[in-house]
Amino acid sequence: MSSEPGALPLLLLQGFRVLIDGLHAELARQGHPDVRPVHGFVLQAVGDGCSTVEVGRRLGVTKQAAAKHVETLEALGYVRREADPRDARARTVRRTERGEDCLARSARILDDLRAGWADALGPGRVDDLERDLRVVTADAPLRVDVPGWLGL
Repeated sequence: MSSEPGALPLLLLQGFRVLIDGLHAELARQGHPDVRPVHGFVLQAVGDGCSTVEVGRRLGVTKQAAAKHVETLEALGYVRREADPRDARARTVRRTERGEDCLARSARILDDLRAGWADALGPGRVDDLERDLRVVTADAPLRVDVPGWLGL
């Protein structure tokens, strides 16, 4: 039994923040100072290319919220919108080279941060933590509509 009622959600949130804040501090040092936490989720949602509506659907947010972040990422050079060859009225969002670089760097940085956690906790403990979290979150869809912090 936990000695502190309500500790688990706060510790999970704090762990998330430690990882994401560490990631973004390092991304800034590596040439991506304007990227915010929500941008990584949007870049991942874009995948190999999709509509802004689909970005919103994948993230569980409104079309308007998705459009706002796609516009920001386009202005920063992380995505581009191009005509859909199947529908002249539609636009497809695609990651640019800068967007791909940001995601590749993010993956390496997160691997390094995870390794730091493994060093601090001991061999296998982070693997156990990830496995346990997969069990208790298996039926929950990914939603990034955390008010305020992610800017949605």
